[in-house]
Amino acid sequence: MRVPGPAGSCSSADPQTAGDVSLVNSQYKGMIVPTFLLTERVVRFDGAGPVIELGSDAGKLHVLTLGITRMVEHQSLEVSVWGSADGEDWGRYPIAKYPRKLYCGLYSTLLNLSAHPDVRYVRVQWKAHRLSKNDSEPLFGFYAYVEDSGARIVAAVA
Repeated sequence: MRVPGPAGSCSSADPQTAGDVSLVNSQYKGMIVPTFLLTERVVRFDGAGPVIELGSDAGKLHVLTLGITRMVEHQSLEVSVWGSADGEDWGRYPIAKYPRKLYCGLYSTLLNLSAHPDVRYVRVQWKAHRLSKNDSEPLFGFYAYVEDSGARIVAAVA
């Protein structure tokens, strides 16, 4: 996967490095190296992350993990992953979606790209909700990453 960075460069899961991103990088042999679809950020409004080119990871089964690090009481966060064949048309429905989340934590689900063979690009979108009109503006800290569905098994055996 290629993750866009400043001035057209690519950054890996480690923001201090740049280059081509793969789900299991040979430099970290035996370790799980996730690919961030969305680096950690604090948001107050609905939005979308950067467009990620899948490259050789298209059509594969991945584990998608959502980490919520900050959340205000009486608010919820809805996160989905959208796919596109051309990076422009994102369709009518997401290819993966988490139910509304009300608490901090790590949430994982499968991202089955083999069910979407035309998808070459993905991006994360989110909706911030407050549960009553008297609540303050929504405020969330979160991130999302993917890893090859077998990466944890490979790392355990290595």
